[in-house]
Amino acid sequence: MNKPQKIIILGTRVFAEEVADLLSECEGYELNLFCENWERARCDQTLLERPIVWVDDLARYAKTHKALCAIGTTKRSLFTEQVENMGLQFASLQHPTCRVSPTCKIGAGTILSVGSIVASHTSLGQHVIVNRGCLIGHHTSIADYVTISPGANIAGRVTIGEASYIGMGAIILNDIKVGSHSIVGAGAVVTKDVPDNVQVMGVPAKIVKENISGR
Repeated sequence: MNKPQKIIILGTRVFAEEVADLLSECEGYELNLFCENWERARCDQTLLERPIVWVDDLARYAKTHKALCAIGTTKRSLFTEQVENMGLQFASLQHPTCRVSPTCKIGAGTILSVGSIVASHTSLGQHVIVNRGCLIGHHTSIADYVTISPGANIAGRVTIGEASYIGMGAIILNDIKVGSHSIVGAGAVVTKDVPDNVQVMGVPAKIVKENISGR
């Protein structure tokens, strides 16, 4: 029997506890540590009865552990890049209740939560978060660091650019392109392409904010 993969979760807030819960229901993983890079004082505490280590101390775990980033914001690249520079690799996580076509490509660090469905010939980049109950259609391409909130429904042949955020219950119709670093508001229905660095809301979705910062 293979030994479970030892995991360090990056982040110590409530989403870190959610990712820990998902891990507990997946075979082949063993959560050992949490990692903090914002408030060093938190390293004097524990989370879910596990130690919290400061990011500068991670290099010594590079040969024995893999990481998962539990930062909900699409700006989590600041944390993952810091950790990658220390030599750590990232695991990917698929909850046993999600259904992912064997024709899909899933990047390192990507998390697929309870009840999510990913249809055929779809590509998910690195460090994508697919929350509970999300539907992702066939031949769709989702770039690195995208967050897809619970209940979002993304149709077929959709393209979503890097570090965009898809709000809870949003609907994106077939053949739509959503640019990088953009926000689709909760409950929005996207019927036409969305440029980079904007926020859209409503039914149908319209631009309500421009010049959103990428980092």
